[in-house]
Amino acid sequence: MPGTILENLSGRKLTVLVTVLLLSQLGCFLVGLIAPKPATSQGLLASTCLDTSPNSSDVDHWITPKCDRKIDLEKLQPSDGVKPEQIVFVVEMPLFGLDFSRWQQNLVGILQVDLLYDNALEFIVELTIDARLAYSDKIKHTRTPWKYYAHSKEKRYMDCSLDPTQVKDLEGYPYNCSMVPLFELGSLYHDFYLLNIRLPYNEKLMENVDLRRIQDIYLHMIHMNGGFTRVWMSLKTFFFPIIVGIMVWFWRRVHMLSRTPALLEYMLLALGGTLAFLDLPLEYLTLWFDMPYMLLVSDIRQGIFYATLLSFWLVFAGEHMLIQDHGEKNSIKLYWKHLSTIVIGCLSLLIFDLCERGVQLVNPFYSIWVTPVGTNLALSFIILAGISASMYFLFLCYMIWRVFKNISIKRSVLPSMSQARRLHYEGIIYRFVFLMLATVVCAAITVISFILSQVAEGQNKWDENMELELSSALHTGVYGMWNVYICAMLMLYAPSHKQWPAEPVCSDGDEVEFSRLPTDPSPNEISSLTSFASKASIE
Repeated sequence: MPGTILENLSGRKLTVLVTVLLLSQLGCFLVGLIAPKPATSQGLLASTCLDTSPNSSDVDHWITPKCDRKIDLEKLQPSDGVKPEQIVFVVEMPLFGLDFSRWQQNLVGILQVDLLYDNALEFIVELTIDARLAYSDKIKHTRTPWKYYAHSKEKRYMDCSLDPTQVKDLEGYPYNCSMVPLFELGSLYHDFYLLNIRLPYNEKLMENVDLRRIQDIYLHMIHMNGGFTRVWMSLKTFFFPIIVGIMVWFWRRVHMLSRTPALLEYMLLALGGTLAFLDLPLEYLTLWFDMPYMLLVSDIRQGIFYATLLSFWLVFAGEHMLIQDHGEKNSIKLYWKHLSTIVIGCLSLLIFDLCERGVQLVNPFYSIWVTPVGTNLALSFIILAGISASMYFLFLCYMIWRVFKNISIKRSVLPSMSQARRLHYEGIIYRFVFLMLATVVCAAITVISFILSQVAEGQNKWDENMELELSSALHTGVYGMWNVYICAMLMLYAPSHKQWPAEPVCSDGDEVEFSRLPTDPSPNEISSLTSFASKASIE
């Protein structure tokens, strides 16, 4: 009875296959090296304008940077009669003479408020922000009028500090205040955006009562690079038909057998399906349709893939523990404790994501990071996610160590076997050990990239320095690794339909075929390695 392709493929063909896979992995990494960086940030200084109709109920009442009357905040005096609600901070995005591209996918706005020294200023300043967002598109030789996009009144908290020992004259000296997240757009469907910010003052409602002397307001924009998006979409377009084709080929070979599919084969099919779902280049639709929910959809696809990949590795190691005491080895029930923790962890991350990105579909100015409690909660989620991922990797390494330990025990009896059987199992063991080591490397890189991505995504909202930037090579390299690894697993663990004699042909060492021995009595196993450990008597 034939086993898997991993067992039966000749050494020369296996070398060619591994070489092609490694070159594909190297190609993904090199593409990332020459690709633009994933994201770009720009700082825009807000224009300070006077609104003569601050109480206008017209939703399309907008103040542009070319306003009739601009205000110099440093020269503004109480005798000028300007009320706080008349002061509008205006930002037009992007920079003058440029326009957004739909290839840039999304936009994050972070607010920086420069405050000057005031002896009554609290070091934690509560900001009440009345923010309105509009959009405009290019038409022939001009652009459309500004149209309403979103409006919200939000609270933000700035942490300000000042070291009086470093400055002799504090008057007019700027505070060092933290930046605060303002908005996040899940799509960049329009060419231009306009932001009107007001800082209303109301003692009864305690709005901006702690705010003192404002020098300037900056908006820091962060958006994806259009060039990187093109590279990313090209990789998805390349890998999607390949993984679908390999899945169809794999499942067709499984169904050609007389036995029912094994648990590992079901898990491989599920893993390939989630990878195909991740590879599906849905982002092309954003070039023609306004899809602000694409960020949420991408997070859900990524979460489903992570859950399936982590579950597969546990089942993969467990199925090769070579312990045959249970009659239900091919049942998913044996792994319910391990898989339930993965499901709970992924659901927790999904709920956390829905709490922010889900609400942002209605209100792009919403952020879970706006309060100290929300910030601490979000940071706790990120820290726990990192700890959980690290613990998972350690547990996976422990399971694989048990597999290797079990193999080494069984391997000690190989010298007492006949030459045919010894060569058969030695070849399988060498290949399987290599595949297990590749799995450990893939798991380690996946866990590290997951932790780095969580930190990089969150730091823009709690750390004004924004020092960590994931390179394009890391993104494309990890993405290519997932595709190469899963394609390899589907191909190597597909059933082999070759029939070989009991004695392998040894005239050329590179051409030895490690097929299942005709005497192996385990029709429900997909690997000769598991039947090797289950034999009651060994020659």
